Amino acid sequence: MTALTRADLPGAHRIVVKVGSSSISGDAAWRIPILVEALAAAHARGTEIVLVSSGAIATGIPFLQLDARPTDLATQQAAAAVGQNVLIYRYQEALRPRGIVAGQVLLTTGDLEHPTSRNNARRAMERLLGLRVLPIVNENDTVATQEIRFGDNDRLGALVAQLIGADALVLLSDVESLYTRPPSDPAAEPLDLVAAGADLSGLEFGATVVNGVGTGGAATKVSAARLAAASGIGVLVTSADLVSEALSGAEIGTWFEPAV
Repeated sequence: MTALTRADLPGAHRIVVKVGSSSISGDAAWRIPILVEALAAAHARGTEIVLVSSGAIATGIPFLQLDARPTDLATQQAAAAVGQNVLIYRYQEALRPRGIVAGQVLLTTGDLEHPTSRNNARRAMERLLGLRVLPIVNENDTVATQEIRFGDNDRLGALVAQLIGADALVLLSDVESLYTRPPSDPAAEPLDLVAAGADLSGLEFGATVVNGVGTGGAATKVSAARLAAASGIGVLVTSADLVSEALSGAEIGTWFEPAV
C-alpha cells in the first residue's frame, strides 16, 4: 500500500480541515469566505469535507461587550453559546452562493469516549456527508468543563479524522509550516516532511500558548498530527492563508506521512 502524499490531496475521498480561532474570528473574520471558497472547490471535485472550526468563544466576546477572553468557565460558556450561533451563520452565508448547506456538530470528550455516543456521532456525520452537507464541528464549549475539554481543537480534528476514517487532516495555522525551533530563533529551519514514526525528540516546537482569542501552538499541532498519522491519516500543517493551495496538492507546509 502506497502512503498518501501532499500531491494526492486533490483526489482524496475524505478530508478533515481544522481552523483556529485566530484565523477566523475578530479582525480575522474576513478570512471565512476565503476558507469557504477553498472548501467549496474541493467539495465540487467530489471530496467529502469536514470542517473543525474553533472560534465560538472568541466570536461571542464582542456581543457580550467584553474587553478580553473571559477567564471564568461560566462566562466562557455564555460567550460560546452566543458565538457559536454567529459563527455558523457566517459560514452558512458564505456557503449559500455555492449551494452548500452546513451542518453543525458539537462534541465533548465524553461523546467520543463512550461507544454508544461515539457510534451515534459517526453515524450522523456519515449521513451528513452522504447528503453532501458540509459538517462544521466544534467542541461543545457551552457544556464542557475544564476537566473534560479536548484542550485544543487540533486534537479534536485528529479524533474526528479517526472517527470518520478520513484520508487526510489539514491543520491550518498562522505560519506556513512547522519549524525545527521556534520561528523567532535564527537557527530555525522549516520542516517539509515528517516520516512515519520519526524521532522528533531533538526538535523544539514550543509550549502550548493561549492568546487573546484561543489556545494552541506548534506543540499541539505536532501532537495531533502524530496521533492522526499513526492511524494511517496523512496530515498537512500550513497557514490558513494557503488553504486553497493546500487542498490543491501544492508542495507547501509540513507533511506528516501516514503509517501504512
